Amino acid sequence: MGAAASLEGPLPGRIVSTRQDADPEGATVTEQSSMTAEEKAAGLREQMVQYLVEHGDARTPSVVAALRKVPRHLVAGADPERAYSPEKALVTKRSADGVGLSSVSAARVQAMQLEQADLLAGMRVLEVGSGGVNAAYIAELVGPSGKVVTVDIDEDVTDRAHQFLSAAGYEDVVVVTGDAEHGVPAHAPYDRIVVTVETSDIPPAWREQLTPDGVIVAPIRVRGLTRTVALVRDGESLVSRSMDVCGFVPMRGEGASAVDVVVLHDDAGQGVGLRIDGPEVFDDQALREALHDWRAEQWSGVMVGGTESLEYLDLWLTTALDPMPLLAAEPGAKVAGLVAAASPLGIPALVDGDSFAYRKARPTEEADRFELGVIAHGPHAEQVAARYAEQIVTWDAEHRSDRPRLTVAPAGSQVAEDSPSSRTVDRRHSRLTITWP
Repeated sequence: MGAAASLEGPLPGRIVSTRQDADPEGATVTEQSSMTAEEKAAGLREQMVQYLVEHGDARTPSVVAALRKVPRHLVAGADPERAYSPEKALVTKRSADGVGLSSVSAARVQAMQLEQADLLAGMRVLEVGSGGVNAAYIAELVGPSGKVVTVDIDEDVTDRAHQFLSAAGYEDVVVVTGDAEHGVPAHAPYDRIVVTVETSDIPPAWREQLTPDGVIVAPIRVRGLTRTVALVRDGESLVSRSMDVCGFVPMRGEGASAVDVVVLHDDAGQGVGLRIDGPEVFDDQALREALHDWRAEQWSGVMVGGTESLEYLDLWLTTALDPMPLLAAEPGAKVAGLVAAASPLGIPALVDGDSFAYRKARPTEEADRFELGVIAHGPHAEQVAARYAEQIVTWDAEHRSDRPRLTVAPAGSQVAEDSPSSRTVDRRHSRLTITWP
């Protein structure tokens, strides 16, 4: 959508259009129609809801009703068209160097998490990461008999949440400024904990403040890949019952966990780097040279549809291959021919010493069908490409219809020995294990 229409004109707060026609006797007739700013916002909101319903992101009647009710355009400084764009987050605070620190998540992602949480009337819910809009959706779903607490470490963010919730009519939501690593024990226990910032771990406080049959919905980063995961208790562990691809601003405070970046090319608009979510140490200079070195291609024969998600392929690749950082590249790097593919979320990349490889798709003669393959750089490009392509074939033959499970066990827990169908990652508080059927 484009920029919002101007609200300037003869009727402050109204959008005015004028049409002139000639009547049968030659006189000029002027017809003036107007639409209030609230009516325009309501129209944009309905368009957003219809999009989310049609794309399967909002499925249950209660979630659809909540999305129709909350006036998300009341976020301070929001452009209504941006606020109701289903696929675009609304960044509300940036660091001095322009990095987003807080945002109102895209409506599609919010709907996805609300569906995962399965919120019912009367529930007590803790939201980690404030903004106001999502807390209002939750308040709609749990109703007046429920309770919503939203916490954020940044006072600017909680002040803005207060303003929005007051303006939108959700004054009963409790807004807390504090480090969410410790939860909010004063209002525990919670039937649901909904996390709207990227985390690499599940702090003990969240487990302790969750009811026995409660659910945690959190965007968990595992080996660079972030998925919003609905977790339920299984003994001392938490296990996933659903997961979806997503992107969120990272958690701050005690729970912050930075991702390292190896910069391979840093020309303006053509940046290329590897995001490393783990203890691996790479030969930075060798990999920078590899980017401009020999390039090999290997095609797998595995076909995918043009709109088919590769999120589970990527989870398989990061389970089966090691080390597996993410290749991040600006669009200009692809245009310049430095890389053959670029994604804002990153592409799993296999690194082997002085060489690396990543996946790519190419069109086929059949409409809307693409073949998956591998592009590799460096002195050992062909060998690395072959290893990568082999796992694409394995996924297609053995796991394409499977859905992996994520288990979050307390740190130090005993887990089954690693195998090609599982991958364990140790964090400060937890052991995260991806397991395939």
